[in-house]
Amino acid sequence: MNVNAPPAMDSDAFRAGIQLVVDRVNSQEAGNLAAISPDLAPLMDSLVALMSGGKRLRPAFCYWGWRSVAAEADLAAHHAAVLEAAAGLEFLQACALIHDDVMDGSDTRRGLPAAHRVFEGIHAEAKWVGQAPMFGIGAAILLGDLCLSWADQVFLAAPLPTEALQRAKPIFDVMRTELMAGQYLDLLEQARSNTSLERAHTVVRYKSAKYTIERPLHLGAALAGASNAAMQAFTDYGLALGEAFQLRDDVLGVFGDPAQTGKPAGDDIREGKRTVMVSLAYANASLSEKATMTGLLGKHDLDANDVATAREILTSTGALAQTEILIEQGITSAYDALRDAPISEEGRSALADLIEASTRRAT
Repeated sequence: MNVNAPPAMDSDAFRAGIQLVVDRVNSQEAGNLAAISPDLAPLMDSLVALMSGGKRLRPAFCYWGWRSVAAEADLAAHHAAVLEAAAGLEFLQACALIHDDVMDGSDTRRGLPAAHRVFEGIHAEAKWVGQAPMFGIGAAILLGDLCLSWADQVFLAAPLPTEALQRAKPIFDVMRTELMAGQYLDLLEQARSNTSLERAHTVVRYKSAKYTIERPLHLGAALAGASNAAMQAFTDYGLALGEAFQLRDDVLGVFGDPAQTGKPAGDDIREGKRTVMVSLAYANASLSEKATMTGLLGKHDLDANDVATAREILTSTGALAQTEILIEQGITSAYDALRDAPISEEGRSALADLIEASTRRAT
């Protein structure tokens, strides 16, 4: 490693660095919106609250996709600029979260009211005309659209060589397409009340695995001008780990502690999510268990007893245990891909740590 290269940051320092960029961008955009109208202030207030925390996994994978393969001279020259580019992924994530909460009818996000509920409350409190829920949904959709626009701005404005950004831009484009496609497929599965294991895996791959890990790694690697072999290694690692990450999210969506997840207990059941775990339960459930689970999925007034019943079915059918096995298989495959990847030893170590951070979590 070049002695002039900045040392790798620990996870806390990295998140703080990303937060600085996010805060600066939000401050700039708040000024831009204020110049249009002071009535736009609630949009930024809601966004600042949403973006004040989070795991910052997508920026982390982007950063290590770059740092793992970057030339030694670039490590010192472009370290801060890559942090800037990686922070753009937080605005894409904010867009996804805001729109996801609208589609799922979620009440909370990270322990706070979801954006559409915030705007619904503003409408109701002011006693404006029209329907408060529709106002809330419309405002949240527009806020998500703003975040999508700002994601582009932040990423493409990073002070990196033009050729580096040109290499990465097509990946950024396909990443957003895959995310929106995965979101639609997730919405479609809920509407169909379908429990196809194959389609559940497709949703996992496009809504989460590629978007959370594979494509951020590719973005960083493209900024560094990585080889095809490194790109393939990041695909092998990213898809395996990304699917394990989402399966862990599915487990937490039913069995997680609301104090840690920031979402109500059993929220995935309430939202009618046709996850891999739910599909596995249907494959092994009795007729009465299937009927009970069907009645619970999408039940908006789901109570503690309903959550307990869903948990019992997911456990007794072996779906929870099978999901945990799939998570472990994904972890093993990610480690295998990492072992042979043509990357720096520093990058190998950091990406190994990210395997644990992505899958051994309670939030």
